Amino acid sequence: MVQPDNAALQGWLKKDRPAFIAIFVVGFAAFLAIAMVGQAMGWQWRAWLPGAESVKSMTGGVKAAVYTFMSHLL
Repeated sequence: MVQPDNAALQGWLKKDRPAFIAIFVVGFAAFLAIAMVGQAMGWQWRAWLPGAESVKSMTGGVKAAVYTFMSHLL
């Protein structure tokens, strides 16, 4: 298996950092809205979000869901 060039990978990450942050913020806002509606209605919203099933706090669950969602994009 060929390993990626670390310098090229670091350059790619620096170049795409604004896009990464924008996707994270939009995803966090969307998943937070879902979690807040679910929490207000008393529903089990953690089962709806990927990666949030075992997290205790709402923001931790939303953050885990966003990172899981973003891992599918790359």
